[in-house]
Amino acid sequence: MTIRTVAVPLTDDGELRLTVAEPDGPVRGGIVVLQEARGVTDSVRLLVTGLASDGWLAVAPHLYHRDGADDLGNGTDAEVADQVGRLDSQQVMDDCDTAFGWLADNEVPTDRLGVLGFDLGGTAALLVAANRRLGAAVTVAGEGIEKSPSPSVPALVEAAPELTCPWLGIYSEAADSASIAKLRAAAERSGVATDVVVYPSTGYRFDDDPESAAEAWARVLNWFGSHLR
Repeated sequence: MTIRTVAVPLTDDGELRLTVAEPDGPVRGGIVVLQEARGVTDSVRLLVTGLASDGWLAVAPHLYHRDGADDLGNGTDAEVADQVGRLDSQQVMDDCDTAFGWLADNEVPTDRLGVLGFDLGGTAALLVAANRRLGAAVTVAGEGIEKSPSPSVPALVEAAPELTCPWLGIYSEAADSASIAKLRAAAERSGVATDVVVYPSTGYRFDDDPESAAEAWARVLNWFGSHLR
């Protein structure tokens, strides 16, 4: 398995950087990994390499490229919030389209394209899956379930009925149970295969508990393996 960064030219004379991990053997399909609020961090790179180890050609677009920021791991919460606030939903969608296009250029068919995101990326992953034709999508701890995280995007309960592909949502019990129930019901109205799983955890992210994290990761791989084939 190899990991590298490629630059894809954009129509505005800029470029989108993609962190790419390629499997050693045959490619099962392609998955776009959407970054968390602090950018393409080491955690995001671990997701990309973990998917490649399971046979997927995985790419993480650097969504902050218009501001020259990739990793805000050492930034303050205020700096991160400011950067997130400058994200435009249409630009995010455009960058996802560029990443999907790169995967298509590398001979990945549409029905074997997936998207995965964590926190901020999890929110974006559901919105992408509601607006693009893909094979499967996974949201981990996506924010903005009932209240939109940004003026430019709908709340997840509003977008979920429009899902176009099988979607898996993973949350911890720290999330509001009533909101999770509404998200589950909204996703079911889409008419595609959906599942929302809640893990016991004392923190916001399910991976506070290593046992839950291992089971959730296996569930993610099984979801993609079942629907991208």
